[in-house]
Amino acid sequence: MSDRLKALADSGVSIWLDDLSRERIETGNLASLVEEKSVTGVTTNPTIFASAIANGERYDAQVREIVADGGSVDDVIFQLTTRDVRNACDILAPVAGATKDDGRVSIEVEPTLANDTDATIASAKALWAAVDRPNALIKIPATLEGLPAITAAIAEGISVNVTLIFSVERYRMVMDAYLAGLEQAQAAGKDLSTIRSVASFFVSRVDTEIDARLDKVGTDEALGLRGKAAVANARLAYAAFEEVVASERWQSLAAAGANAQRPLWASTGVKNPAYSDTLYVTDLVVANTVNTMPEKTMMAFADHGEVHGDQVSGRSAEAQEVFDRLEGVGIDLDDVFVTLETEGVEKFKASWVELVDTVKGQMEKAGS
Repeated sequence: MSDRLKALADSGVSIWLDDLSRERIETGNLASLVEEKSVTGVTTNPTIFASAIANGERYDAQVREIVADGGSVDDVIFQLTTRDVRNACDILAPVAGATKDDGRVSIEVEPTLANDTDATIASAKALWAAVDRPNALIKIPATLEGLPAITAAIAEGISVNVTLIFSVERYRMVMDAYLAGLEQAQAAGKDLSTIRSVASFFVSRVDTEIDARLDKVGTDEALGLRGKAAVANARLAYAAFEEVVASERWQSLAAAGANAQRPLWASTGVKNPAYSDTLYVTDLVVANTVNTMPEKTMMAFADHGEVHGDQVSGRSAEAQEVFDRLEGVGIDLDDVFVTLETEGVEKFKASWVELVDTVKGQMEKAGS
């Protein structure tokens, strides 16, 4: 086991792999990452599955079977991805049994439904039933239409990974949606201890967007703020999380057995080569959080990452100062977050189109 990853895990950060493929599952690679690299969870998305299916012959036999049965492209996607997530859940089951919140594997609702509440709820229910594992998490986007779907899914006893969170304002709405779902589940007599949730707060994309705007401003003060916004934003988000878990509303649910909705730092692969490739891991170390990493970032941290203790708690004033300075040089933060969510949803949908096109190609090959 990497000493550096072990130190990260010992600091209270759960290390999740942002990748999954049938090859990882069947070759024992995922199991070895769990055993040797402190990996305690997995997140997926359509782009990850598109890459796995395009580059892996291990899917061919199942594709041929579904095509022979007259299955549609949606049937193929649903059956291939839920099978992989189900099998990954089984690999992570011992972790789920040994820990309170880890051992989880995420699968996304169909992204084209991001602005359709009812269809998102239906997709979440279908995925939850098909994977049929208590350690699964259904990913639902934090769009305005996604918020009531989050509440409805939690109320049904479905564990949820809320994705595409960029602003602290939207994050507060996500936490409210989670608590409302728990309250409805409690009123319906459900066992709150069986429900889990994480809130995926995106990191690197914030720096990418704001840095580009700072470059346009071009002053020394503006340029000096590059690479600071994403970490500051996440630190403000964590302060909001601490505020909610200290509330009477949460304490009442916790007393009834509810689990906290942990912050999950997502999009932690560093986009700017001028920054440390472990920036969004080292600078966001704090207990009771998840950091989901591409394997490249994970291996970089295993090689040369550093843990300097808690880098988040008690630093909200410092983070707010960064935001005040950003506004002082002319950065419209409200516009930044609207832009990021709009682009995030579009990328979310584009990744689905990529997956559909990939699967269509595999189906044509299977039918020929």
